[in-house]
Amino acid sequence: MHDLVIRAGTVVDGTGRPGYTADIAIDNGTITEVGNNPSRGRQELDADGLLVTPGFVDIHTHYDGQVSWDPDMTPSVWHGVTTVVMGNCGVGFAPVRPGSEEWLIGLMEGVEDIPGAALAEGIEWEWESFPEYLDAVERKPRTIDVAAQVPHGALRAYVMGERGADHHSHPTSAEIAEMARLAAEGVAVGAVGFTTSRTVNHKTKDGEHTPSLTAGADELWAIAEAVGQTGKGVFEMVGDWGDLDAEFDLVAEMARVSGRPLSMTIAVPDSRPDLGRQLLERIALADAAGIPLRAQVASRPVGVLVGLQSTYHALLPCPSYHPIAALDLDERVARLRQPEVRERLVAELAAQPVHTFNRLDKLFPLGQFPDYEPSPDASVAADAVRRGVDPHEALYDALLARDGTELLYVPVMNYGDGDFELTKEMLAHPLSVPGLGDAGAHVGFLCDGSMPSFLLSHWGRNRTRGETLPVEQLVKWQCADTSALIGFDDRGTLAAGQRADINLIDFDQLKLRAPEMVFDLPAGGRRLIQRANGFVATLVAGQTVLADGELTGARPGRLVRS
Repeated sequence: MHDLVIRAGTVVDGTGRPGYTADIAIDNGTITEVGNNPSRGRQELDADGLLVTPGFVDIHTHYDGQVSWDPDMTPSVWHGVTTVVMGNCGVGFAPVRPGSEEWLIGLMEGVEDIPGAALAEGIEWEWESFPEYLDAVERKPRTIDVAAQVPHGALRAYVMGERGADHHSHPTSAEIAEMARLAAEGVAVGAVGFTTSRTVNHKTKDGEHTPSLTAGADELWAIAEAVGQTGKGVFEMVGDWGDLDAEFDLVAEMARVSGRPLSMTIAVPDSRPDLGRQLLERIALADAAGIPLRAQVASRPVGVLVGLQSTYHALLPCPSYHPIAALDLDERVARLRQPEVRERLVAELAAQPVHTFNRLDKLFPLGQFPDYEPSPDASVAADAVRRGVDPHEALYDALLARDGTELLYVPVMNYGDGDFELTKEMLAHPLSVPGLGDAGAHVGFLCDGSMPSFLLSHWGRNRTRGETLPVEQLVKWQCADTSALIGFDDRGTLAAGQRADINLIDFDQLKLRAPEMVFDLPAGGRRLIQRANGFVATLVAGQTVLADGELTGARPGRLVRS
């Protein structure tokens, strides 16, 4: 008798093959049979009418601090994710010199918009070295699996001290050798990779550029070579690609000297519409030459959510807003609805220079049923034209909608043409995988940890402004392909011998709910969360951790080491 049998589901097994009806038997946390009519199970789940997929693998998260206090890894677990990979973009909390914890918190707060007070209260700092960090993560019970990467920013600070963040100071040859040694040591004991950032958008809370921004070729290549000698691990990096040829060659050489896969995030600004295609062309040429490069592509535009509860919104620079900015939301909304306050603030909005958060043709009310592929006629600017009102009045009204809880969606990258055609092209590239959800990060102005649910629901069924994509292909991207990139060979498909990480999904009901602001972080910190309908059950190692969208309290998850 099996421990568990999932009966009569439509199996979408992660390989890309067409779905088929089958039963799945599970024993000791592992799939032992996929077929028809296996013997009975001590427990059985009826999956008739449901999709049965592998658990989703999210390779781009920032749970490095949250992993200390949250055994569940929300919001990811609400979206069918059974494995998360953290430590991306060169930021994290190990290694750490005693006394420099506050600086690492400031780096994470600035780069990833995670409240510093929450990190300070929630992190227990049971480590100094990266191996000790992994041990601390491993000791705590988990709902889903987690994996960690060595972050370049923390490594620089550990080896170079304050000079690690000084872009006019360069590491000595001995310091480079020590960074290389420590990165390799982290991977050797279980880190799944090394990450770095080369974008000017990443800054500390004090506005200083991230330490790795100006790291030289000698430093990056030495680290890459040392990690490569372990025979394990991957690399992840984010960059601006200002000097496209030079930057790409620098990064490609990391993959070449190490022989290990390197994935780069692709975010295309309106000002450089060809950047995504240019990067993918170079990745393809490198791969053909035996250099293992890959792209991480978001399944919806890289954007932000602005509203009265968010980190950013258009009223913040207005002088008349300052006296009421700290009021509770209900009282703030009541004041904002006063005619004289409205009149002053609308005038002050009109006087503000145009920037990301008040460009009215790129502001879209998200509403109760989120639409992440809005047409231009859904913008605040278009609403003003329809209503025959001043566009800044329309913006003011939009911020006050739903009693001040409305969120305005601002697609910043990968939406230059106002649709998803570029995203579709980049996602479908054979050398790209879904990424950039940033679960656990940017909690005051986005909630993209829901991207795995979005990938399946929007691209598989809900899209109206273009063609949908086969569900089997989408599941392969989010399960087998992400697993393969990070080096996990025990998950990502439904087959005998694979870890029994499984989703049972009512595909007809699968949809995202509206994001909402909650105050559940340590020290009462705020964060945007988003849930989804349609997840009937999520299993980790054969145990049900989510049933009808609610956590069961089971803790079968663990730290995954390379």
